[in-house]
Amino acid sequence: MEIKRNIKEPFEEYRQIFPAVGLLGPRQVGKTTFVKGLTKADDFIYLDLERLADREKLKDPGFYFSRYPNKCFILDEVQFMPEIFAELRGIIDADRKPGKFLLLGSASPDLIRNASDSLAGRIGYLQLTPFTLPEVDNNAQQLWLRGGFPLAYLATSQRTSVLWRRNFIQTYISRDLGLLGLQADPQLMERFWRMLASVHGNLWNAEGFARSLGITRPTVNRYLDFMEGAFMVRVLQPWFRNIKKRLVKSPKVYIRDSGLLHTLLGLDDFETLINHIQVGASWEGFVLEQITNSLDDNTHPWFYRTQQGAECDLLLEKNGKIVAAIEIKYAAVPSISKGFRISMEDTKALKGYIIANVDEAYSPEAGITVVGITAFIREELPKL
Repeated sequence: MEIKRNIKEPFEEYRQIFPAVGLLGPRQVGKTTFVKGLTKADDFIYLDLERLADREKLKDPGFYFSRYPNKCFILDEVQFMPEIFAELRGIIDADRKPGKFLLLGSASPDLIRNASDSLAGRIGYLQLTPFTLPEVDNNAQQLWLRGGFPLAYLATSQRTSVLWRRNFIQTYISRDLGLLGLQADPQLMERFWRMLASVHGNLWNAEGFARSLGITRPTVNRYLDFMEGAFMVRVLQPWFRNIKKRLVKSPKVYIRDSGLLHTLLGLDDFETLINHIQVGASWEGFVLEQITNSLDDNTHPWFYRTQQGAECDLLLEKNGKIVAAIEIKYAAVPSISKGFRISMEDTKALKGYIIANVDEAYSPEAGITVVGITAFIREELPKL
């Protein structure tokens, strides 16, 4: 099954503009397959910088690249050789041919900030996420249950998908985190990740995590920052303005991929999922991730909560205005809470949405629309 990635057009545009294009995303998300699929085999040279043999080829990168003046270079897992960024700076300045270098990485620019700063003005970054709803023909149930990693979503059976995800988690904890630069005890990290799953969609409580894990608060915050930078966790910040209310200032945390969340919670089939106490939190995270991955660069996501209890799961801010306040409910007939109405008033939201398990959109009252996630992304989001 061939799936067209939504990032294809932006990626091709970046290749026409920037000498280097950075494609970032979690491991096993399909970055290498995507890039190779857009480039003729005779036109590129592929180097996997996780392999010592390929890193050895770049001991003198200027000499190596000069041998192939008409080739495009795909440098995979570039975080394993951060010093290459400084070398590329001079090479690019000598020949600013667009699309010459395609840098693939499993760590965000923040994690390799010192190195990536070397290419400021010479590189454009894009992120490849796990599959999104539009990419899988809006098959929401399967995408929610299995998550969007290609080998998990496209598995020939639910059992195969579960086994792949279990192995991915174990390998990620025991091997990949260390390779990405986080030196931590694997058993401790497994407990940390499972604790994150248990509080998925809740406010971040570093003190509680530190106490439970027997480590310091700065250490547990460093773990969270690292997992966020490795694209495994989403940290959603609270909207905060100078209004006359006491607002919650702690962020909310989510496991970004719903399939990995379900595996961490032991939810291996759809019936178990929908009867689990965390079904609502899982649905909230799934919907939030689908929306956030569909936003343009000018729209920013937040959540809103006051100390008095008024809250909104997701705010979308554009040009300084809250263009949408969104409540997420896994229900066929969702109610509208007083707290949501207060949130809309406090934030002066232009529109309100309840994203629920419904087939047809309807408006229960002025300014608020109840809509399914597929219709929201396809029909409502472009209007905001």
